[in-house]
Amino acid sequence: MSGWTEPVAVIGAGAWGTTLARMIAQRGIPVRLWAVTDELAAEIETHRENVSFLPGFKLPETLSVSSDGARVLDGTSAVVWVVPSQWLRETARKLAPQVDTSVLQIVATKGIEHESGLRMSELLCEELSEEPQSLQAEFVALSGPNLSREIAEGHPALSVAASTSEERSREAQRLLSSPQFRVYRNPDIIGVEMCGALKNVIAIGSGMSDGLGYGSNARAALITRGLAEMQRLGVAVGGNAKTFAGIAGLGDLVTTCTSVLSRNYTTGMRLAQGETPEQIQATMRAVAEGVFTARAEIELAAEHGVEVPVAEAVHAVLFEGLAPRDAAEMLMTRGLRAEF
Repeated sequence: MSGWTEPVAVIGAGAWGTTLARMIAQRGIPVRLWAVTDELAAEIETHRENVSFLPGFKLPETLSVSSDGARVLDGTSAVVWVVPSQWLRETARKLAPQVDTSVLQIVATKGIEHESGLRMSELLCEELSEEPQSLQAEFVALSGPNLSREIAEGHPALSVAASTSEERSREAQRLLSSPQFRVYRNPDIIGVEMCGALKNVIAIGSGMSDGLGYGSNARAALITRGLAEMQRLGVAVGGNAKTFAGIAGLGDLVTTCTSVLSRNYTTGMRLAQGETPEQIQATMRAVAEGVFTARAEIELAAEHGVEVPVAEAVHAVLFEGLAPRDAAEMLMTRGLRAEF
């Protein structure tokens, strides 16, 4: 037992939201999981399992599911946001009247909003408060190499709770940590959120490389040069360079760029095998966040005058009709330069 007794709301019943809700509930903490539709909520409650997004894992009795925001959020001691990035603003706007912003707010969604260039915590604060800057100081971002299925299976994993408020990040540690899930603190919420968003774009490139059969050398090249451009852009918007060498940066990047459990990596592999982005999206129940982040990253990089060649190549494949093999050639024939 953690000593945490008050109910916790988890907003978003996809694979990661269900995994987090289940993990917290397994420690005896009452958890209310919010599902976007009545049908999904009823399906999960009926089967006591999320058959659509996390099949094979029974849910503890301390976990309830509902699509009624007021019922889920009433009297909760913490809110964990796990809605896909392109739907997060709409969801936050809908639920805002029921959200008590004085309690612990954790965002586990990874991405950058295309229209505004905002990180997920910034987006939430805009929708939840008339004073978003003051709420931003209290927000916690959760990020790391966290593949849902492996965590649901009980395998060891690390994550980072990032906030400018050490008190809030300690609260998040206390809520989420277990013998199988170790959570570190980091005051660099900007860097941690940028890591979580940008690594998904690199992972699509890594999947394309593996799908083309280019091997380990090419994958390592993408990871290392991808990390370099992630760091350049992250620092340009206010992140700490050290964060990109840590759990939320290099750790998450390696995992996402090498595992078939990663939706972004498998999206890249399918692109290399000749499928179009539209075909892939139509057959994926879950969301590959890197597809949406690629657009936002290119615009953010242009705004700050930062070179992001790997992201540009991925973007060209996704939205400009460039063939994956031609994207690889484009990267390999760029002008020669010093590494650092």
